[in-house]
Amino acid sequence: MALERWGIDPAKVPQQPFLPIVRPEGPSFLDTTACLCALRPLPDADRLTGDGWRFERDEAAWQCIGNQTQVVYNATTGKWFKSKNGKGSIDDLPIYDASNPPKAGEQLVWDTRTRTLKPLEDNKRLSVYDRDCTGKNQSSFSTSFYRSYQQILDNQLPIDAAPCWRPGALPLQLQGVESWTKDGCKEGFLCMNNTINSLPQSCPPNEMCTVGRLSQMTCSYKGENIGMGPFEPIVCQQGYYCPLEDEGKKKIRCPKGSYCQPGASKPTPCATGSLCPEGSSFERFMVPLIVLIVIDILLVIGMFFLIFRQRWHSTSKAHASTLKRHKTMRAVRATITGYKELPEGQDNEMAPMNLSYSPYAPYSPYDMPRREGRPGHGFEAALARGSTDSSDDQRPKEAEASPQLKAFVDSMRRAAEATNFGLSFRYSDLSFHPKKAVKPVLQNVTGSIEQGQLVAVMGGSGAGKSTFVNVLMGKTSNTGGIVAVNNTPGKMKRYKKLTGYVPQDDIVLPELSVYENIVHSARIRLPRTWKKAEIEAHVESVIDCLELSHVRDSRVGSVGKPVISGGQRKRVSIGMELAAAPMAIFLDEPTSGLDATAASSIMRTLKAIAKLGISIIVIIHQPRTEIFELFDNLILLGNGQTIYEGPQPEAQAYFEGMGFHFPEHSNHADVITDIITGNGREYNAKGDVSKEALISNWSASRKTKTAEDFERRSVRSTMLGDTGMRQALKKRGAPFVKQAWLCLCRAMVQQYRTKGAFFAEMGLAVLAGGLLGLANNPKNGIMFVGIFHEPYEVLSTAIDFISAPQFALLIAIAVGLVAGAPGVKLFSEETLLYRREAEAGHSRFAYFIAKVLSVFPRMALGCLHFTTPLFILSVPIINWGLAFLTNLLYFYCIYGLASIVSMVVRREDAPLFATMIALITGILSGSAPPLASVKDWRMEWLWRASPATWLAEIYFGQLVAPFSYLYKVDIASRETGFELDRKWMNIGVLVAIGTAYRVLAFVGMVLGHRLRR
Repeated sequence: MALERWGIDPAKVPQQPFLPIVRPEGPSFLDTTACLCALRPLPDADRLTGDGWRFERDEAAWQCIGNQTQVVYNATTGKWFKSKNGKGSIDDLPIYDASNPPKAGEQLVWDTRTRTLKPLEDNKRLSVYDRDCTGKNQSSFSTSFYRSYQQILDNQLPIDAAPCWRPGALPLQLQGVESWTKDGCKEGFLCMNNTINSLPQSCPPNEMCTVGRLSQMTCSYKGENIGMGPFEPIVCQQGYYCPLEDEGKKKIRCPKGSYCQPGASKPTPCATGSLCPEGSSFERFMVPLIVLIVIDILLVIGMFFLIFRQRWHSTSKAHASTLKRHKTMRAVRATITGYKELPEGQDNEMAPMNLSYSPYAPYSPYDMPRREGRPGHGFEAALARGSTDSSDDQRPKEAEASPQLKAFVDSMRRAAEATNFGLSFRYSDLSFHPKKAVKPVLQNVTGSIEQGQLVAVMGGSGAGKSTFVNVLMGKTSNTGGIVAVNNTPGKMKRYKKLTGYVPQDDIVLPELSVYENIVHSARIRLPRTWKKAEIEAHVESVIDCLELSHVRDSRVGSVGKPVISGGQRKRVSIGMELAAAPMAIFLDEPTSGLDATAASSIMRTLKAIAKLGISIIVIIHQPRTEIFELFDNLILLGNGQTIYEGPQPEAQAYFEGMGFHFPEHSNHADVITDIITGNGREYNAKGDVSKEALISNWSASRKTKTAEDFERRSVRSTMLGDTGMRQALKKRGAPFVKQAWLCLCRAMVQQYRTKGAFFAEMGLAVLAGGLLGLANNPKNGIMFVGIFHEPYEVLSTAIDFISAPQFALLIAIAVGLVAGAPGVKLFSEETLLYRREAEAGHSRFAYFIAKVLSVFPRMALGCLHFTTPLFILSVPIINWGLAFLTNLLYFYCIYGLASIVSMVVRREDAPLFATMIALITGILSGSAPPLASVKDWRMEWLWRASPATWLAEIYFGQLVAPFSYLYKVDIASRETGFELDRKWMNIGVLVAIGTAYRVLAFVGMVLGHRLRR
């Protein structure tokens, strides 16, 4: 009966309770602790006496021993039990006979002193192997014992008693008596055959199991986890749990509403609404999917509703229009297509200024010219009736002015808190010398600009026109000279709330309507004491006077995709400044890009505004004759110095006095431009026509005024208007909170109007999340496999420390692709607008905060569209809410990083740069190369500067830490370099990094134009 039949030395083999050591002499079985129980005669039964039970020779009792090597028929140790029948014989009874079982409730011991059986009083008197004997038949154990015995009788190998399923393999005992007594079966394992008499063992795996373990799979057969020997512990199968309180003896199917990952000792409850049928090994979050579907359905319904409402309004307007006038081919096309075509003349650029216009009725190019004495409705009324200078009799008579013009004039007076609301400028020896330049760009420029004048600054390329205006407005540093406003010397920056600047390019927001662009400027820059109704009334008067009422609610559009005409865009740009009730307006090339008629219309409008008392300074190049004749004064520059400064009608006489002649019927503006650019030989055959000569002649001919005289006169007249100016400046501009709110509302409207980009971003987020989820779907949410705790390490499969970091790496890369380009457009598309508004006195920080807050809903929806399909398909074992928060914070970081890029990179290159930097940031997540290797390189600081590393540490901790009861997670932490228990610290760092990015972006916004150079 020995193990030599297997070629195995019995001394080297752990316990083998299924293998009979001796031939059974009668009924035998293995109890629940693998003790061998045999019905046998009592020792020396023929001499039995005493006060215990008395047995006759044909009587027998059950003896259960844990260590079979003692031979049950020879030893008197272990536990004894009376038979159920009270007496019995073992003669001719088979081994499996169960007709006379033991009374398991009455535990006895053999007293060698009295030679009797006595009740067991002290369990510690027994050996550790015998203490747990129960005397209760364990059918599965006994069956294997019986089969082994029969196989031995048949001279066969006792397969059922084999120590390992692999022939000739020796088991390795995993737990000793002390370990088993103290710890029992380890948490997460199934130890159905293990007892104190069948301690856990491990066996060499067979070929199939070896391949499986190397592939990170548990040994299995027909879908069930198996050991490589009868006493090898088995990790609890996924979809089941092995309760710790049952000492690993039970495997229970995971109930509905819970999931059981591999090695589960208890079911993990699923979140409310999650899909977790019976036997689940992961949780499928359905509530986020339902929320996402509802949101998307509402978005689609809302989009179709808005489209339908817009079409309905357009159809209603077209129908109402047909009732008022005859139906033309244009109206027919509008009815068929649903789009109303704007007439070419609706911006009044092609119409003469003397045509009648009413802001409350559609303009028709067929309107009859206004009769003499008939009042106008726009700024042309001021052009027709004179100026509003200091003499009352030269102002337009308010009784004759249109309501719109009177409303505008009244608003200007209330904003300026004075009857005259223009600014005058006096400047002496203005100069500008850049730090690295050899010679100054502007020097010795002296002159004045009176209130209510239309002044043209002219000169050739590089003459210093823009520099002069920038110095005069106080927009440039490193300057010299003296500037006085209304005879009050001081820095021009203090008056930026009282002046307007219209750049050469029409810097307006294309997503907003004409009204929205203008009213925002008014709400930000008008006196904070004005009520909402007063502001809106002022804006309406500006729109009416600029003759933009018919396109009031039309979007401005971009240059590439225009909605209104170029002339109308220019009027909108001017209206944004007029809405702020400025006392002076500077314009850079207002006629650039316009046709001749539109340019003339714009200049006549500016002339009319100047007639109201507002000072208008225009940089212009080679104007047409009718435009040139509108100017009150000219400032002609060459080589950064003055060539002429004075009234426009006197310019011809001045140059003729220098020997130049003006051909008959010539455009005097062209002649003067040729002269001041040094190309005047055609007009002066003998004299010196160089720019240096022109500059010297002006210096000699102008009235000499020393700087001291200028300053003395300025100081003497300071009190004339300084006090009122200071009061006006104090009241100008909305407070910070209101500016932030207005900018936020505007930014949200922009987000709403760019629906195409929004839906594209959401679609990309769904695609990225879905593809990433599909890539990780085969893992069924298990992204970590480690080394089992002692003493079961030898049962471990191939480790997987990299799946969790790689999952985070892919998330970081995907979010970078989704959010990089949209994030950079947050600021890059509005760089010029921001600079324009900042120079006009808008709060930089209010604008920045508003733009940052405006994309939070977009970030949240993008994160929802990304995270939901990702988790539906990859089903990682991590809380969905925590994962969503982590992903959202990474979106927050990428948007902040993209904002930095938008501040320092040109608009055309910004999306590409942002995407590249986002990818680099994602790669620096600590996945590959591992963060542990980076620490050895002393480069951890660089990886820790990337938000992806903190994202990866959150995911690693949440995917690995839950298995700490099963695996040695500290080894995984050490090998990868990630910490397991810093969840909230990592979240806090992500918030800090995203915020730091925005701080840098704000600094870049302030200094960005310098960094781009």
